[in-house]
Amino acid sequence: MSKLMSLMRPQSVAIIGASNTPGKIGHAVVENMKSSGFAGEIYPINPKDPEVCGLKAYPSIMDVKKPIDVAVLCVPVKVSVPVAEECGKAGVKHMIVITAGFKEVGKEGRELEEKLVESARQYDMRIVGPNCLGVMDTHTPFNATFAKNMALKGNIAFISQSGALCLAILDWSLKTGLGFSQFVSFGNKSDLNEADFIEIAANDPNTKVICLYLEDIVDGPRFIEVAREATKRKPVIILKSGVSAAGAKAASSHTGALAGSDTAYETAFRRAGVLRAATMTELFDLASAFTTQPIPKGKRVAVITNSGGPGIVASDSIELGGLEMAEFSENTLNFLKEAMPSMANIQNPIDVIGDAHYDRYETALNAALADPNVDAATVLLSPTAVIEVDKVAEVIVEARSKYPDKPVTAAFTGGFAVEKGVNYLRENGVPTYAFPEPGIHTLIGMAKYAELKEAVQDHEEWVFDDVDNDKVQAIFDKVLADGRDLLLSPEAVEVAEAYKIPAAPSRLATSQEEAQKFASEMGFPVVMKISSPDIMHKTDIGGVKVGLKSEEEVRDAFVSIMENSKKAAPDAKIYGVEVQKMMPKGDEVIIGMIKDPTFGPMVAFGSGGILVNLLGDASFRLASGLTKREVEEMIAETKAYKILKGFRGAEPDDIPAVCEAIARVAQLCRDFPQISELDINPVFAYPKGLSGIDIKIKLSK
Repeated sequence: MSKLMSLMRPQSVAIIGASNTPGKIGHAVVENMKSSGFAGEIYPINPKDPEVCGLKAYPSIMDVKKPIDVAVLCVPVKVSVPVAEECGKAGVKHMIVITAGFKEVGKEGRELEEKLVESARQYDMRIVGPNCLGVMDTHTPFNATFAKNMALKGNIAFISQSGALCLAILDWSLKTGLGFSQFVSFGNKSDLNEADFIEIAANDPNTKVICLYLEDIVDGPRFIEVAREATKRKPVIILKSGVSAAGAKAASSHTGALAGSDTAYETAFRRAGVLRAATMTELFDLASAFTTQPIPKGKRVAVITNSGGPGIVASDSIELGGLEMAEFSENTLNFLKEAMPSMANIQNPIDVIGDAHYDRYETALNAALADPNVDAATVLLSPTAVIEVDKVAEVIVEARSKYPDKPVTAAFTGGFAVEKGVNYLRENGVPTYAFPEPGIHTLIGMAKYAELKEAVQDHEEWVFDDVDNDKVQAIFDKVLADGRDLLLSPEAVEVAEAYKIPAAPSRLATSQEEAQKFASEMGFPVVMKISSPDIMHKTDIGGVKVGLKSEEEVRDAFVSIMENSKKAAPDAKIYGVEVQKMMPKGDEVIIGMIKDPTFGPMVAFGSGGILVNLLGDASFRLASGLTKREVEEMIAETKAYKILKGFRGAEPDDIPAVCEAIARVAQLCRDFPQISELDINPVFAYPKGLSGIDIKIKLSK
């Protein structure tokens, strides 16, 4: 970590491709380094000019003969690899490769990028980029970018996969007055990626909140590990564009169908404690609030307004967003009743009514913030003819200083009439908006972070030591040796039994005698099905018999099923007939797993049977690191939970048994990464126990 910090706290920076010609990238980077206030050494590298932008220049980085922390490459792509080689020989620690023309342009560029990385690794150098804007740190300070301006000093680290977006955000921030601690464009992330820069920002004392714009994530498990540690100390907020590869693959299982295009990222962000912003506005609204406001200790919000309409809008946003309208204590209500006019509403929202002056706002806001039942407040103002907007702003700032442990947002709705008050609030660190909803959404995000921060504290992975790994491995080896990637149902049941995942007994019979023996051992009634990966619609061809109650019926069914199947599909490979015990009907749920290429296996739970496709009711968690708390949460998030709890007077189902089954499926998928998909649908849940009825397991070949 200390080696990476020298990227943001360099003592010396070399600009390779430095130029005296305005308009060239190498000229812009030198001028930016000079004007940034950088206190270290700046070494322009130019083989022709002895001086660049008033600084002594060197023909080659090999000629500097002094320690160099960071080299900024602004050279043509065709010479980038030999230049990187020289940097390595000169002992450079980090390269910021602004040069474009690598993997973003195709195969040749990709090969060149691989050579660049190979050269850097040979000399233990780290690379930012290529194809990036560069890096700024306003507290060092230094500006190793070709942006037109330096970012304002602040406490937000902004890390972006898009350089063009960085330029736009930077220009916008200068107009709005938003400051940054670090401003990073990492481009193709050939080496350093989002996890590295989150780690750097998490360890930066000048950074209070970490914001990212991402299009994808390179190393899912490491991202989760790093982001999870970061969120224990400061908020991490991500605007993620694009979709997950898992969703684009159109998986064949029910679980795969339930996993939407973005499910993997949602699941991973939840595990990492990351807040996800839906828009750029939301990203920076939250970031700004986290730099000035305390984290709320709860969800109870007080609303103070001089107009009923905005108060109702705010109240709706609070309840729909998962927050709570604070219920004032008797002391607060009695005080407000004495202090407010009779027409004012003293319940939440407090309506100080349209003829209010600043002192009425002062009374209401201070009373609300003093109430132990209030965790946060939002102040709404409409510019009446009598209101002193500036003084209301002053009242809010004063109240914030009196109650520093409770966040406050404001919504001053209007134009010129409220402009001065709005500016005063923003200058004094009170998040202020034109309308009520954004302020409430900010409080929602802050309250969510409080929950996430608690959730990412270390909890033990739910692990079982009574499983039979060797038996499962033997089954998988046999299946793959047979040239298959899909387990037969009896094989899948054997796997479940090895991990003590409750399942309806199932065996593969290759003769009438075996079928009769298995049925007698299980107990009647039984179901019999043709076992063939080549026959999809078994019922349609007479390949399924249900409700068999005697040995004679089983013997006859075996003959009938085999004859029907061979007649309907003469070329199908038939392994025999599955004999399965018919289980009593229960409440139907699904337990499954889909493997995401970035984040690994995700377990799913939801409504099962025919309701899978009808309701699309499912909740997902990462199998890796799955805790008991997470399993309980994922069940509670679904519509199926209402059924399991006992709907309309029905006896509740065995929810602890369902939880354990999910955890065992997760462990199975962790222990055997070759499982690409797994479905248990339906699972019959009973007041005591449960039973998986139809199990599908697919392997990666």
